[in-house]
Amino acid sequence: MNLSNLTPAKGSVQNKTRLGRGQGSGKGGTATRGHKGQKSRSGYSKQFGFEGGQMPLQRRIPKYGFTNINRKVYNGINLDTIQSLAESKKLKEVNPGVLHKNGLVSKKDLVKILGRGELKEKLKIEAHAFSASAKAAIEASGGTALIIGQPQKEEKTEEKTEEKTKKQPKKKAETQASEKKAKQPVEEKTNGAAKEKKEEIVEEIQESAE
Repeated sequence: MNLSNLTPAKGSVQNKTRLGRGQGSGKGGTATRGHKGQKSRSGYSKQFGFEGGQMPLQRRIPKYGFTNINRKVYNGINLDTIQSLAESKKLKEVNPGVLHKNGLVSKKDLVKILGRGELKEKLKIEAHAFSASAKAAIEASGGTALIIGQPQKEEKTEEKTEEKTKKQPKKKAETQASEKKAKQPVEEKTNGAAKEKKEEIVEEIQESAE
């Protein structure tokens, strides 16, 4: 047996009926479209839901509710699944990328951490949202719960506060020195004008006395 010998079973392959190929074919003339009318013309395509001009079903049925385009759908991950994952993989950080690699979420899912179960490991967990119980449990175990996309507040350290205190007196001294320099020419001008006035008054008194 060769590939050239293989043939389909009898009756399984039938020729397609050819429409509009003359009267001898049995489907000539109107080509099964009937006489006249919209459906007999070339280019006709029936609109979805069209019912011959009467009010279609999708418009007759009463409508209610709406779909919120701003609704966010989260994929919930509980603490017990994170605990088992951290124990098996020996993780210290958990984020949507880690959950995706382990098949818990899809690549574009928004992840929300839920509070079912117990968390014994000290983990740094990043997610798009946290429930109040889950966040409390993570912080109680010594870990941190970071919301993705939210700006993080910088922790004030002792070194930063000391640097600020050191810089402040220098700035004050510089401002005081600049203020003194600005005042000096003004004071000199006022003192010179006062001296000239005094001399004029003394000369007038002397002339009157003579």
